[in-house]
Amino acid sequence: MSTNIFTPFTEEELMPKEEKLEVIKKGKQFSIGIPKETCLNERRTCITPDAVQVLVEHGHEIIVESGAGQGSFFTDLQYSESGAKITNDPKEAFGQDLILKINPPTLDEIDFMKPNTYMVSALQINLRDKEYFLKLAEKKINAIAFEFIVDEYKQLALVRLIGEIAGTVSILYASELLALSNGLMLGGITGVRPAEVVILGAGIVGEFATKAAIGLGASVKVFDNSLSKLRRLHTMVDSRVPTSVIDPKELSKSLRRADVVIGALPRLNMTPIVTEDMVMKMKKGSVIIDITIDNGKVIETSELTTMEDPYVIKHGVIHCGLPNLTSRMPRTTTKAISNFFLSYILNYDEEGGFENMLIRKNEMKQSLYMYKGRHTKKIICDRFGLTYHDINLLIF
Repeated sequence: MSTNIFTPFTEEELMPKEEKLEVIKKGKQFSIGIPKETCLNERRTCITPDAVQVLVEHGHEIIVESGAGQGSFFTDLQYSESGAKITNDPKEAFGQDLILKINPPTLDEIDFMKPNTYMVSALQINLRDKEYFLKLAEKKINAIAFEFIVDEYKQLALVRLIGEIAGTVSILYASELLALSNGLMLGGITGVRPAEVVILGAGIVGEFATKAAIGLGASVKVFDNSLSKLRRLHTMVDSRVPTSVIDPKELSKSLRRADVVIGALPRLNMTPIVTEDMVMKMKKGSVIIDITIDNGKVIETSELTTMEDPYVIKHGVIHCGLPNLTSRMPRTTTKAISNFFLSYILNYDEEGGFENMLIRKNEMKQSLYMYKGRHTKKIICDRFGLTYHDINLLIF
């Protein structure tokens, strides 16, 4: 009788082997500093107490400077009860591994930072100077800008989020200013002509400004040089809004009739679209809000303003140039930004920290404008005369 037994396995495969246990990949825990905002009467912050609690449970140490959440109506007690350490010393808040800020740090605040710190903040390039970038380079900082953070779908995730709020807030604030200047409502009253709103830009900010203006009953017209953006907006608002490319003659005609003008087009290193001559022909008491002024003017006569003095009057027209317009709704904006950063940080935890993500994910590299003190954004280097380094040659 044959003793051969058929088996699909080799002798080696049938030998007993050691058991392999699943190893849970843990990210590198790090300390996070939340300094108090000191610029532009800023009232927003990056993290809510609820988000702090989640991060602390994941092993992170959170250092919050006393009063950091006051503008958003969050108390030190709420942060403390969520597990954060409260400090009265800004140097301690800036001395952590990761710093989360709304506005970029001042030159004095950069001195408080440790070398190789990761810093996430807005850049507001129109408000920066060359000294700011040189000072960061001295400290060998890894700097990430809100304006450059890209998600896995190649979308500017945080820009979109803040843009949604900015678009809506711009219309609400324009309504306040219009009532202040000549007593007009935006619209929605039977038998009364609605106010005319002109929106320059059909991106995210323009889209949400359009929706808010329509919701209040205004008559809206949108201008943009991108036909694809105009087509997208047309679809979003059910074709109820007339749109046009930026033709000077057509634009000038619409501006003369406008009660409100919203500038929502970044004009980095570009000339303004609305000239001073166009503004002079506008109705007295009309309102201009230049939302993207921190990335270049859309209206030639607009200028930077502050929360204390939010508008100036030129040629009988109210001009608002707040670079942090969403700070007028600080709690809502803080909650939105906090939701983003909570998932942002936890995602990097799962992948083993920022350094691992820099190697693995191209979108993480694109969010940096400085890596260990080296300038990695060509648009910034060209503007300020800095030496450009390709991020892909620094990290591979």
